[in-house]
Amino acid sequence: MDHKLLPRVLIFPLPIQSPVNSMMKLAELLCLAGLQVTFLITKYNHKRLLHCTDIQTRLAEYHGQLHLETIEDGLPEDDPRNVEKFAEIIDSLQTVGQPFLRELLQENMSRNTPITCVIAEGFYYYALDITGELGIPLIFFETISPCCLWVYFCLTKLMEDGQLPFKGDDLDTLVTSIPGMEGVLRFRDLPDFCRRDYSLDGNARLVFKSIQAYPRAVGLILNSFAELESPVSSHLRSKVPHLYMIRLVQLHLKKAILQGQQSQEYPNLSNSFWVEDRNCLKWLDSQPSKSVIYISFGSLFNLSNEELLEFWHGVMKSGYRFLWLIRPGSIKEQNDGFLKGLNDKTNDLGLIVSWCPQEEVLAHPAIGGFLTHSGWNSTLESIIGMEESP
Repeated sequence: MDHKLLPRVLIFPLPIQSPVNSMMKLAELLCLAGLQVTFLITKYNHKRLLHCTDIQTRLAEYHGQLHLETIEDGLPEDDPRNVEKFAEIIDSLQTVGQPFLRELLQENMSRNTPITCVIAEGFYYYALDITGELGIPLIFFETISPCCLWVYFCLTKLMEDGQLPFKGDDLDTLVTSIPGMEGVLRFRDLPDFCRRDYSLDGNARLVFKSIQAYPRAVGLILNSFAELESPVSSHLRSKVPHLYMIRLVQLHLKKAILQGQQSQEYPNLSNSFWVEDRNCLKWLDSQPSKSVIYISFGSLFNLSNEELLEFWHGVMKSGYRFLWLIRPGSIKEQNDGFLKGLNDKTNDLGLIVSWCPQEEVLAHPAIGGFLTHSGWNSTLESIIGMEESP
């Protein structure tokens, strides 16, 4: 294949696990469709991918079509980069990213395969001005649910009406003025910054900047399908006419790969920032069908020791088998002895692991339920009943 004749797309995900995972799947899907892709990732996360996955082998299979480009995030190497500092991480990356992105796009314009389209996360709203100046179309890709995105669009109206910031005592009060979600949403379900002075909140600033940018882009891609949230999707189109719901990128990729190979065995396409414990799959093989609850609070959620013990006692008293993912660094004041003590006390009822191949776990016949933090990627990967802990 003559790569000089192929269009090249630049994909720029947020520097956290779920967006990198879903947007890397999108990158591979575009390559299988005949495009070239430059995947822009922070150097910090690039090192994690190299350490925890076989990403280099997978890149080689595309024979130069898929290329990883790295960017500094502007933070010290020993910075924890945790969710509590999310706005600070994005701000730091913007300081570095604005000039870097402009230079990268300009340099590629003189090459045989210039970047002809940019797909970026909405919090990189500043990319819209850069691509506009260079005449390159930009499409935003959001890894949150359509309902969540629609709530973001409606926050300004709630503030204008004096409903936010919420000053009442009953957080279970229903929000009745969001079209398509009447009688469903409570004030406690809104972002935390809706309960305080949001003018100085970094996360609120990112949300409002991105909402202003979406309608100006060539399009907006959501990893969902209209039938799942049809009332909301029609309202979103009133704000962003060029809205594309691509019906679950992971399923498209799986189908494309299986169609292009003789074997029906789906390859391991891990984009994990942590080493996956695949021994848990062997443990699941020894369990009865639909007998195990899978417990995971995702790649960002943190618990205190007290909260962890509360969950643990509840799970143990339930009497159900369980596979529990406790991410390294996700427990405050965590120590290996504490977690080992919990594992030793499960009495063969369950298994605690530090990270696992979640898609394979959720598809395993032994899994009968999912206790989740309700992250959108986890929701999409679920094919079973769920219990949620928001």
